[in-house]
Amino acid sequence: MKRTHHCAQLTKSDLNATISLAGWVDSVRDHGGIIFIDLRDREGVTQVKFDTNLRAEAAQLKSESVIGITGTVVARPGEMVNKNIPTGEIEIDATELVVHNISDTPPFPLTDAGGDKVNEDLRLTYRYLDLRRPKMRKNLAVRHRATKAVRDYFDSQGFYEIETPALFKSTPEGAREYLVPSRIHAGQFYALSQSPQQFKQILMVAGVEKYFQIARCFRDEDLRADRQMEFTQIDVEVSFIDREGIYSLFEGMLKKVWKEVLAHDLPTPFPRMAYKDAMNRYGVDKPDTRFGIELVDLSDTFKASSFKVFQSTIAAGGSVKAINAKGLADITQGELGSMEEVAKSLGAKGLAFIKVEKGEWKSPIVKFFSDAEKAELTKRLNIEDGDILFFAAAPWERACAILGRARLDASQLLVKRGKMQLRADQWNFLWVVDFPLMSYDEEKGSYAATHHPFTSPVPEDTALLESDPKAVRGQHYDVVLNGMELGGGSIRIHQPAIQKKVFEDVLKIPADVVESRFGYMLKAFTYGAPPHGGIAFGLDRMCALLCGTTSIRDVIAFPKTQKAQDLMAQSPTPVTAKQLKELHIQTVIPTE
Repeated sequence: MKRTHHCAQLTKSDLNATISLAGWVDSVRDHGGIIFIDLRDREGVTQVKFDTNLRAEAAQLKSESVIGITGTVVARPGEMVNKNIPTGEIEIDATELVVHNISDTPPFPLTDAGGDKVNEDLRLTYRYLDLRRPKMRKNLAVRHRATKAVRDYFDSQGFYEIETPALFKSTPEGAREYLVPSRIHAGQFYALSQSPQQFKQILMVAGVEKYFQIARCFRDEDLRADRQMEFTQIDVEVSFIDREGIYSLFEGMLKKVWKEVLAHDLPTPFPRMAYKDAMNRYGVDKPDTRFGIELVDLSDTFKASSFKVFQSTIAAGGSVKAINAKGLADITQGELGSMEEVAKSLGAKGLAFIKVEKGEWKSPIVKFFSDAEKAELTKRLNIEDGDILFFAAAPWERACAILGRARLDASQLLVKRGKMQLRADQWNFLWVVDFPLMSYDEEKGSYAATHHPFTSPVPEDTALLESDPKAVRGQHYDVVLNGMELGGGSIRIHQPAIQKKVFEDVLKIPADVVESRFGYMLKAFTYGAPPHGGIAFGLDRMCALLCGTTSIRDVIAFPKTQKAQDLMAQSPTPVTAKQLKELHIQTVIPTE
């Protein structure tokens, strides 16, 4: 029996047609001896009626059994019309039934409401059932349409899609890698590629000019809602392009994706914000700009304060910053305690606050403030009854991070109370630009690349590479959406002398290490490397936002859990001694 239609296709225009459908039994109902089955396939549901000699066989069917039917399309009686589904005006009068498979009782309901209530580990153990739920089917369809839109867009722009190797050499200056032992070369290892970064730059040297790839990447990192150990990125590199060209190119891609997937017209160009402004205003380099609660620098206000904590921090070169979470003075002690614990995890000694209730300022620190300081706070923070202020006094970057997190926590508490709305369909895109090229690691006493060591400095800052690396701006850019970093990239270094200087003189990587890790790339650059730049977009994160979910596990068919396990296939698993011997390695299991 072959299908003639899918289960969301038939309408009143098909009345009296003889058709065949196949799919899963969504539900079985006995109405006085007439059996009704909702038959479901990937596209939707159609009601099937059994009132002939097929009744007895149909009555034995269980939900999620797989069947095929042949029958005639008939109109539903007026009182039985279901306006909530495309096929709600018709049903199938079945004349033939084929039972392909009888299902056991599923371990959880395969409805969206029922499935959402069960533990995620159970859903991932039975992922093949979880993916039958309407929401999960929709998520897979959105991912498909988004990926197709990306491919169509870059094809229209003259790009080649080129695969690069998954097995690469170890370059441990990035995230922790997955190592793959070589059977042929005893004692040597490949690394699973964290990113096609070096290959795509080599493709530019090779004259490809416009490359893209829907690339699988691997990082041995601790997992969270927006991070998986294996993930997919939209990877792109272009020759003879500057930052403005990159912005325009990728705004065009996102505009096409949002139009084709959501039928939504994104306004372009996207706003741009310098890294330092993002940190000063929002406390983070991936700000959610759907709401205010911006950071205010009060270092000038408390420079000569009698409150020694603030005064001494400023004297030591640090900053005093504050936010006003308007309307959150009703915060509970438990909520306040949770916010303080988070602040401490970011390096704060505590989280100073002032509640304003019935005209009274309530806080242990208020007694240290002069009337002039209170007046300045009221003016700068627009303080009103019902507000709560949070303060951070620390080195600039840490103060920003502490209040940036407090800002997000406060917004969630305000949303919970119905005092703030954060719409998932409000698309606040933002380019964050002008990142510092280098950051200084106090513990190691050395510089590290903020993005990666192939990022080109802003031309007018190149002379500062040796004398003041921290003052050098990089040609690095991130695209941010509603507080989530969607992608990042840069204009690359294409001159071998500058690349070598960054490796050896700034990052202090020994010459022999540079040669072993990057020698082939530096060599390639001596044969006419064009100016080039690119970006990598997180496809999983983009699809999660398109689907209105905060977890990328909801848009990956077979994700790992937060403990890096595949519960369905039960991996990872031990391997045999024979396998290990062939790979010339031994395992040592830790005692704890």
